[in-house]
Amino acid sequence: MSKTLEDIAKQLNDANKKVQLIYAFNGSGKTRLSRAFKEFIAPKNNGERNDDEAGLSRNKILYYSAFTEDLFYWDNDLEADSEPKLKIQPNTFTDWLITLLKELGEDGNIVANFRRYTGSNANPVFNEEYKKKVKGFNGKDVEITIPAFLEVVFQVAANLPERSTPTADSENDERLVAQGQYKAIKISKGEESNFIWSVFFTLLQQVVSTLDEPNAGDRVTEKFNSLEYVFIDDPVSSLDDSHLIALAVDLAGLIKRSSFTNGTGLKFIVTTHSPLFYNVLHNELGNDLKRVNQDGTSSWIYKRGQSEKYLLKKKADGGFELSTSNDHPFSYHLFLLAELRSAVRDGQIKKYHFNFLRNILEKTATFLGYLRWEDLLEKTADGVPDPFANRILNLSSHSAHAGEEVAEIEDSDKERLAQLVSFLSDTYRFKNQGAEND
Repeated sequence: MSKTLEDIAKQLNDANKKVQLIYAFNGSGKTRLSRAFKEFIAPKNNGERNDDEAGLSRNKILYYSAFTEDLFYWDNDLEADSEPKLKIQPNTFTDWLITLLKELGEDGNIVANFRRYTGSNANPVFNEEYKKKVKGFNGKDVEITIPAFLEVVFQVAANLPERSTPTADSENDERLVAQGQYKAIKISKGEESNFIWSVFFTLLQQVVSTLDEPNAGDRVTEKFNSLEYVFIDDPVSSLDDSHLIALAVDLAGLIKRSSFTNGTGLKFIVTTHSPLFYNVLHNELGNDLKRVNQDGTSSWIYKRGQSEKYLLKKKADGGFELSTSNDHPFSYHLFLLAELRSAVRDGQIKKYHFNFLRNILEKTATFLGYLRWEDLLEKTADGVPDPFANRILNLSSHSAHAGEEVAEIEDSDKERLAQLVSFLSDTYRFKNQGAEND
């Protein structure tokens, strides 16, 4: 039976787990679920949230999503300012975040996390407070104050390329930057995304460390005392596999170490469309963790029963389904095949399903040792691969938005896809992923 996102938000809250991990395709409602959950935890008053209510929301739930990234933007006015700067859009959340990071002196940890997840030579430098002149409404110069931590310049030593693996003499590179022998660069979109995640992850590390102190009066800040949830929506854009795994392991470790006893403590919800990220987190959250106490004894700080794993699906009727997937990580190609079977059965084949089919063929060919995925297809009477392979190639897409793409295709293409799904299932004896997760 289909549910609304509001129903699922309530289900997640009622579960009262330390961590809940959700896999879903792009376009399945992950980001909308984060907003529905935030509204469930801290509802707006009469449909609008004033500054006081925004503060209340932030006190109860922190969340990271595409909207978080939208708060960062580049100043490309290089004629007026020769150094490209990544700026932070002031609002109630960023004002709170920046004030907190300044108070706790977290800029060094942000830099360390950024370099860990990107391998970049760039050294992010936050601005100090300064004054600048801008044109007022009357055309005259007006002096304004730019608060600290609202701008970031990425510096590399003048003798280094903009992007390369960090050099062995990184301390010397940092010394050159400190002496002013540097150049300011505009980092890539992927590096920018990872910098923003590094800011949030650094905050999250401080949250966990602070709340680990059981006596509220001894904490470095009281601003996390009412925090109940952290909702993280897809923090993995533009990461290569090695850094993606490092991020997943670090996040799982931080979650497992966070204070949570008898259903009380900080709770996490993590959603993703990345099968690798999901599977690494799934495995990490399936391992118990002990803490060695000062007296030599040990105690459990995390048990696998404190986690729940799900698959989120958008149904044909516009509703949603959240099914548990606790026994083991799913095999991505099997999940795609289950989606194809469902699309064939319901007569809902879309263009992006050909991307699913090609993905299955590529992974299966690699596993079985074939040089070309076309070799998995039925052969013609002449013994050559089915010429429909070229049609699959033309209809499939590896774009970032393939899962959200909508396009009409010919009925003959739909019929051929259905035949190929049946052929692959029978020939290579794929097991039914959907049945395993029931």
